[in-house]
Amino acid sequence: MNATVETQGRPVRMETERQYNRGFVSPPANIAARENEYLVEVDMPGVDKEGLEVTIEANELTIIGRRKTETPQGDLLYRESPLADFRRVFELGPDVETSKITAEMQQGVLRLHLPKSEKARPKQIEVKVV
Repeated sequence: MNATVETQGRPVRMETERQYNRGFVSPPANIAARENEYLVEVDMPGVDKEGLEVTIEANELTIIGRRKTETPQGDLLYRESPLADFRRVFELGPDVETSKITAEMQQGVLRLHLPKSEKARPKQIEVKVV
């Protein structure tokens, strides 16, 4: 059961005790710099769109992925995957155009496209022979 309450004038989503106590693990990520953007790929197996939360506040990009856990039938003998959700925070530089960030999720991999601001993009300067 989820509920929304207001704290300091802002709505805050309260979650069930079971969900809240699961904790978070840091998912692995890859970051590539391209000519016009940064590409961030984050592995979050078991997370679907409903369990995904991507926010930007000030210069911090926060990614939270809540997994649906299915209890296998029978007695669980061994488990390597933690019973935890994912959380990762990245500090963004001033060269990222935060209002134009896009995201897509495919087969448990979140891809974020962080466009570089116009002033951060490389420019070719024409040289004239005098």
